[in-house]
Amino acid sequence: MAFIYTTLAIIAMVFISPVIIPAALLWGLFYDVFYSELPPGIEQPLKLRFFHSLVMTTFILGKIFQKLGICSDLSLLRVVFTGIPPRRDSKLLIQDLKVDEVPLRIYQPKCPLTGKRRGILYFHGGAGTFGNISAFERICCHIAKQCNSVVVSVGYRLAPEHPYPGQYLDCLNATLYFMRNLEEYHVDPALIIISGDSCGANFATVVCQILLNRRDLPKVRAQILLYPGLQGLDFHLPSYQQNASVPLLFRKQVLYLCFRYLNKEPSVLEDVLQNHHVPETVKQKYKKWVSADIIPDNFKVRGYVPQKSTLYKPEVHEAIKEILGITFSPLLAEDSIICQLPESYIATCEFDVLRDDGLLYTKRLEDNGVKVTWYHSESGCHGILAFFGYGIFSFPSGEKIMDSVVNYINSL
Repeated sequence: MAFIYTTLAIIAMVFISPVIIPAALLWGLFYDVFYSELPPGIEQPLKLRFFHSLVMTTFILGKIFQKLGICSDLSLLRVVFTGIPPRRDSKLLIQDLKVDEVPLRIYQPKCPLTGKRRGILYFHGGAGTFGNISAFERICCHIAKQCNSVVVSVGYRLAPEHPYPGQYLDCLNATLYFMRNLEEYHVDPALIIISGDSCGANFATVVCQILLNRRDLPKVRAQILLYPGLQGLDFHLPSYQQNASVPLLFRKQVLYLCFRYLNKEPSVLEDVLQNHHVPETVKQKYKKWVSADIIPDNFKVRGYVPQKSTLYKPEVHEAIKEILGITFSPLLAEDSIICQLPESYIATCEFDVLRDDGLLYTKRLEDNGVKVTWYHSESGCHGILAFFGYGIFSFPSGEKIMDSVVNYINSL
């Protein structure tokens, strides 16, 4: 079904593009100029504005196509965010296969073996609703070569066609397959790393928590979480306020994509933005883990205003209660789980609405005795790695994050 929607989107763009696309481009640029904010210190603001205008144009066109009954807005997003696949690297052996209908792409260095390699699972971002293996191939190729590792990129099936929480199960099943076939790929069972960016980092977090109870499998050596989204409890944390209108991910877009991911009607979206979905008992239970009070003061100097208490609305909670579940919000897992997790690497970006999720999880892990390597990009924004490997179209902050990731993996 997703393939049919994508085909229809392409056909529609061909036939009606002379009229609609120029208008949408103008509206996308207008939206970016008047509604987005580019704070001092953010990297390459003009380039970022250009890309964000394209993103907003895609959203606008998608809405138009959906109204016309041509395809869903997500179908167009998937076309645009597929990216340009790189040429197959002659230094890598690349294998495509399916496990329980889930596509995997496995990258193995062709250089002679000097011993068993690390095995790295990578779950891509895209809010669980768009993105695919090809869009993140440059990242996986880079890690495979620079770390002399076997990298498994997982093309989990997308929501809402493949209902939540199927994305986690796809990632888990891919991980189980790989762990049970390490010998085939010459991977050291003591060097399994689970990684991901954005929602993919969320999936990696959940998979690592689930695997703690599996005594029949190798123990995960480390988890790598790149600007992760880890909780749906508080949308008024400092980073949500400071970066509410900063490209490439607005605060309201986070919720919109969450609703699409969970296949929920966005009728209560504004209420969730105001935290009306959280019962007072839940707020009190988790405020020791999710609270602006825990965020270091140096992250609050850029326009943070403490939130006043908000009214709880039971009907809002009922409409979107999945957002508070551990599968969606793994930051809320009990200490008895957190303390068993493997060594971790967490990357955050200053100009990212999800920044504080990473900060809070870093603190939780450290408080529970888990070793954490934290990398903070002072000039980066959310989604910066989507441009990695595109030459002049990439961002230096993304290159630095990847350098840091490679150094971390090679240190294990």
